[in-house]
Amino acid sequence: MKLVFIACISEIKICLFFCMNKNYFKELRILDGGMGQELHAKGLISKGTLWMTSAVLDEKYHNLIVDTHLDYISAGAEVITTTTFSSRLIRMEQNKVDHLFEFANKKACELALKAKQISEKEIFIAGSIPAQFDTYKEDTRENKIIYDSFSKQINCIIEFVDFIYLDVISSGREIAIATEIIEKFNKPILVGIHLSKNGRLPSGEKIEEVINKYKSSSWAGILSSCVSMEIAEASINKLKIHGLPFGYKVNLWGNEEPLPIRKINIAKFNENAVNLNTIMGKRLIEDDIYKKLGQKFIDNGATILGGCCETSPKHTKILSNLR
Repeated sequence: MKLVFIACISEIKICLFFCMNKNYFKELRILDGGMGQELHAKGLISKGTLWMTSAVLDEKYHNLIVDTHLDYISAGAEVITTTTFSSRLIRMEQNKVDHLFEFANKKACELALKAKQISEKEIFIAGSIPAQFDTYKEDTRENKIIYDSFSKQINCIIEFVDFIYLDVISSGREIAIATEIIEKFNKPILVGIHLSKNGRLPSGEKIEEVINKYKSSSWAGILSSCVSMEIAEASINKLKIHGLPFGYKVNLWGNEEPLPIRKINIAKFNENAVNLNTIMGKRLIEDDIYKKLGQKFIDNGATILGGCCETSPKHTKILSNLR
């Protein structure tokens, strides 16, 4: 891998890191776990519907973000994900802080870079680009609106990350639009598709339909993204037949099929957010059960294992121990 240099946002010093090639996920790789709920567990009091972005906007929580990234690295994560999931433009507009949109997205990258520097390990930074409207629900707006929204967030973070993680996307059309934008920057894409209990995307599309129609040479892999362990397990045979590196980032919500996040809490930014645990619930999964899911994926050829909401560095360590 060749070496390149990048300047940190608020510092003059230069950060050194390795370029990731598109074959990176052809070998077993361990991703990090949930950031938002882990930050809450460690003391974050979030506002409105911004959750982890609340920590990015409030300097007193910056060290908490860095420390949480470091906890995942120490647990064996080879990839850390930027805290940009709730920094999509519409979410910031709803909370009346859209004037901080660029700051929030770039600062999240800076904090991930800082954690990487402190760790002194060869890890990669995934730029989280979520669905640009609701979570767990297809975005049915016009193509141009979706394109412009993706473009604004991608442009904020693209130069600071090693690849883009399309984070919990619910339709093939959204994946195609985001892919078109990212390809202009020659960065790999890890495609995170959300699945319902019926095994289809919330758009109603089958996994194979989306892959066959929209597959791109820039895709470095494909995941079942923020799904229950059961839904992830049921997706194995549908993911493994396409010749792409595949895997999962599972959640441990109490609800097997979560509701669109935007509808959960409409508090303004100056109001404390509703604790998602009181609505979504949390599953207490025995370590051995979590381990068995990872092993089953590996036995079926999966090379990308990670966690999402309600997973912690403990779960990352379980997956790391499967190496």
